[in-house]
This record gives sequence, C-alpha cells and structure tokens, in this order.
Amino acid sequence: MLVDYNPFSLVDKTILITGSSSGIGETIAVECSKMGANVIVTGRNKERLCNTFGNLQQSGCHKMIPADLSNAEKLDTLVEQSPILDGIVLCAGLVKTVPIKYISDEAINEIFEINILSSIRLIKKLLKAKKIAKDSSIVFISSVSTSHIKMGNSLYSATKGAVNSFMKAMALEGAKQRIRSNSIQPGFIPTQIMSKGVVSEDQLQEYISKYPLGVGKTTDISNLCIYLLSDASRWMTGSVLTIDGGLTLQ
Repeated sequence: MLVDYNPFSLVDKTILITGSSSGIGETIAVECSKMGANVIVTGRNKERLCNTFGNLQQSGCHKMIPADLSNAEKLDTLVEQSPILDGIVLCAGLVKTVPIKYISDEAINEIFEINILSSIRLIKKLLKAKKIAKDSSIVFISSVSTSHIKMGNSLYSATKGAVNSFMKAMALEGAKQRIRSNSIQPGFIPTQIMSKGVVSEDQLQEYISKYPLGVGKTTDISNLCIYLLSDASRWMTGSVLTIDGGLTLQ
C-alpha cells in the first residue's frame, strides 16, 4: 500500500487565486493550502483578504497582494509582485440582476469589467511577463447561467459565456507551453452574497427545490478546482465542467 501516493497533491506548486477575499475564492485558497500549495491571494477588500490569508495552512510560503483588478496600476503591481505561477484560479465575479430594458451602460461596464475583462488583461500581462510556468493550469470560474438562463440575468449570463469562450482560446494558444485552461460551471452556492440582499429567502427556497441533490457547498467547487490544478488532470484542457447537483438534467 502506497500510503503517501496522492495524484492530487499541490506540493511545491505556486497558485494565484483572484477574488479570494470571500465565498468560493476564499475556500479554494484555503483548501489549496491544505494540499500543500504556496498560495497567493488577491482581492479588492483588504480586511477580508487578511482574514483569508490568516486561514491558510501555514506550512506553505504564502503571499497576500490586495488589488482591484479593474485598476490598471493595481493590476500591474499584482503582475510585478507575482512569482512564476504553476496555477491560476480566476474567481473574481459580480452578480447583477436587471431586466434587459433597464440595462444601463454603467451596469454593462461594471459587470463585464469584473467578470471577464479584468481576467483577460491579467492573463495577457502574466503571459507577457513570462510569469506562467510550463505545465501549469488556469481555472476559470464560470456558471451554469451560461445555459440555464434566469430572468434578469442577461448580463451575468453573457459574461460567463464570454469566460468559457476565452478559456477555450487560451487552452488552444497555451498548448505549446502545456499551459492548460478549463472552466468550472457551478450551480447555486450559498455564500456571503446572501447577506447583500441579492437573493431573498423566498428565492433561496425556490432555488433549493430545483436541485435534485440540493444546493452545493464551496468545498464542492474547491475539490474540483484542486483536481484541475493538480497533475491528475494533465491531459485535460479546454473543458467546461458543470457541477450543479443535477440542476441542468431537468
């Protein structure tokens, strides 16, 4: 019996996680640290980011770089301060519910900037700075909203569709350097977003009733993310992986 055998180990891998100050991003950061990764956390809220950093498994060489990815100067600082990366998880995201006839240019700019444009700029700058190692893995956090459309979520669905398309282009272009890219499409995961009033209690109960396995936990997403970051998924690239408790089966 090979007691120490673990194909999902992240030991000696350095992984950058955007949007890691809360929710899914925070859990991914903490769980990756438990798997032996050197974790770099970044996010806009410095106070919450400090809390995430404090929860990391302290056996690794971790780093915290507060940054608003929509700010060009802060983005450049993040790239400059980042070491060579073996993995990147793009978790920064915003949910904005608004019917199409009430969509404003401000809403369009805000949600596209946070959900896709900032990630594109970050990957571009990291590539140009040669900060992404060969045999590395990039994980994009998308959403089942790309195909499971809800009223008022046109902007959010559009940005997540763009995430998947950009991921596939990155997978193709990065193949020569064996840089893998994949997307995770989660269903509804209750997080701190509940406290912001984005989803009411009635809406929550309605969502739960639609999931054959019930709604998920942030660790359900982090476990899949660990697989994609590890060498266990060395032959997987350009894939969109749905994890939704059976929602889209119906």
